[in-house]
Amino acid sequence: MSARVVVRDLRKRYGAVQAANGVTFEIQEGEIFGLLGPNGAGKTTTLECIVGLRDADDGHVEVCGIDARSRPAEVKQRIGAALQTTSLQDKITPREALELFGSFYRDHLPPQQLLDHFSLTDKADAPFATLSGGQRQRLALALAFVNKPELVFLDEPTAGLDPQSRHELHEEIGRMKRDGHTLLLTTHYIEEAERLCDRIAIIDHGRVIADGRPQALISGSHAVSTVQLVTSAPVEQTSLASLPGVEDVTGSGTTARFRTADAGRTLAALVKFLDAGNVAILELHVQKATLEDVFLELTGTALRH
Repeated sequence: MSARVVVRDLRKRYGAVQAANGVTFEIQEGEIFGLLGPNGAGKTTTLECIVGLRDADDGHVEVCGIDARSRPAEVKQRIGAALQTTSLQDKITPREALELFGSFYRDHLPPQQLLDHFSLTDKADAPFATLSGGQRQRLALALAFVNKPELVFLDEPTAGLDPQSRHELHEEIGRMKRDGHTLLLTTHYIEEAERLCDRIAIIDHGRVIADGRPQALISGSHAVSTVQLVTSAPVEQTSLASLPGVEDVTGSGTTARFRTADAGRTLAALVKFLDAGNVAILELHVQKATLEDVFLELTGTALRH
């Protein structure tokens, strides 16, 4: 695969606020790359500097092999973007909007093809003001694809959507991936990043603090697993706490809950310990570490919404 986006040491300041503070990452062809972080972390600023909506203070940005800082107009011809909100005139229809946006580009798709592709045919001639939130987001995606882009940027595409509309948009993003498109997705929803993205970069306070495949980030972290246990006879908490890797034991009698950084080693010792005491395991649930745990480990705080 070849890199479709290369960002090196990107910096952008607003007064005393360093919104992007040396952001560095690459996006490979054909992948969905996620920028994950809380509101105010620098995700939108980074995206806007890449697509040319804001001038970076410093750093190198390359998009589709083009120096994006020196040739922003050329980059805009080859990318599509759906930002956090799509504001159109109340009376403009999806068909009219697609015709208008298509006129901005050297090459573009016919409106009807996009209306069909994004399930907007029934609303093709309805005023924008009458569209639901999900329909507006699908129109935003259609507008992002009007110029047959090589690369698509989606900024918080599901923010504010109801669960059904969010699910539909996730399905649409998955279809983009299957069709071979390269996407950059910003989100502050951890489950969204884990579900949709091939790779992610966790960004906080304007810096990338980790990047990689979601499972690789989880596997490589020191985040712990949670174990819930129900036994046939009471087990002393102090006995459980003495097992390798066990910490934060809670519960009483035949129920217990604890955390471990080495689930395999802990469970092997647990089974041996209980077997020696003729105590049977009635229920055992192991919750593996998640991206939420990784984020907490890296930043020291839960993801801020």
